[in-house]
Amino acid sequence: MERKIEFFLQKWQKDIIRKPLIIYGAKQIGKTFTVLSYGKKEYKNVVYFNTENNKELSELFSKEKSTDKLIINLSLIAGETILKEDTLLVFDNLLDNKIAKGLKLFGSEHSKYHIIAITSKKEKLSEFKGEELQFKSMYEMDFEEYLWAHDEKSLADLIKESFNKHKTCPFHKVALDRFQEYLKTGGLPEVVNASLEGKSFYELEAIKQKIIDIYKKEIALNKILIDIPRGLEVFNCLPEQLKKDNKKFQYGIMGTGKRAKEYESTINYLVNNQLVYRSYKIKTIKSPLSSCREKDSFKLYFPDDGLLFTMLHLNNKQLFTNEKIKQTLYENHIAKTLVESEYSLYYYQSDGKAEVNFVLQNRMGQIIPIEIATKSMSKAKALSVFMKRFTVKQAYRVTENNFSTKKDVRYIPIYAIFCLNENKL
Repeated sequence: MERKIEFFLQKWQKDIIRKPLIIYGAKQIGKTFTVLSYGKKEYKNVVYFNTENNKELSELFSKEKSTDKLIINLSLIAGETILKEDTLLVFDNLLDNKIAKGLKLFGSEHSKYHIIAITSKKEKLSEFKGEELQFKSMYEMDFEEYLWAHDEKSLADLIKESFNKHKTCPFHKVALDRFQEYLKTGGLPEVVNASLEGKSFYELEAIKQKIIDIYKKEIALNKILIDIPRGLEVFNCLPEQLKKDNKKFQYGIMGTGKRAKEYESTINYLVNNQLVYRSYKIKTIKSPLSSCREKDSFKLYFPDDGLLFTMLHLNNKQLFTNEKIKQTLYENHIAKTLVESEYSLYYYQSDGKAEVNFVLQNRMGQIIPIEIATKSMSKAKALSVFMKRFTVKQAYRVTENNFSTKKDVRYIPIYAIFCLNENKL
């Protein structure tokens, strides 16, 4: 399955000042598979090391400070020849600071060896940081990649063309149907591949439940023992939080007597490791938006739509007939897609409780509100009041209808959210 990160890897491979690359992202999103597949296509050979609990590698990198000798020893350990420019060295499950420090040697020398390390612990990046390394985030498959996997690249191109040229999409109904399928499946490669193989709805649900269990196991790896049950509490209660009309995270849903201070480090752990995404409430607008956020008022979202579908215990009929459920899934999809496009998430709520679902700030400093409009949610007044109050000249409303523009508001179909990246806003 083709992944967008491959375009980045092509540029990295050809970069004359290329440094060892660390790819980070949650488990099960296809990091290792994608890197190994790319290496197989673009290099003469790939040499793979699993660094997890690998004492031999840890001792080697802690003792040896010569890149030439490191290569000789790595070649002996792997039993393969490592060639400059022609071999891709892959260090999977990177958590060991000694190994990360050793990889920096190759970056400081601008060596001709091509090295990629992979980790699912984003919070470890603060320990790995340094000018000798390069970093790249990776996420689950977005809707465009999902269409690629289903051999529908032409449909994805039509959606992008409609977005860029502000014109209606000729295959709107087909695109909306495909998107509804994506909401149920999600973007985790194992689930997408199972759907391509024609697995049943219940088989797909079983695979997703297995991945949910893997994520819960990740939470259990928290070094602070008291935060493990709290992390599971937060993770398990998210479906109920998102089903509410007011999706602000409420501690009381987990039980009486729950206090924000007790869960602060737990929620930070989940957010830092991309197990959940957080959107902060703002009541006013100034640059940067981060200065407006209310630290104790936020929403939490799932990083994959398919996992949320499973945790909500939904069936096909509910998705098509329950407007409230549909709105929940749509809002989660927009949130996770915006995070994948490197945006920080904020939502606006006035004193009168009027809400704009998302407020972004692009690199030019422009403020751009995004509002969801399903049959059960028509909030044109909230958006227009927001635009007038803060002198906003451009906004988006996300609907199930085709592309259109009314005054300064662009109406885009829910399936086109992947087009909202930094190059377009």
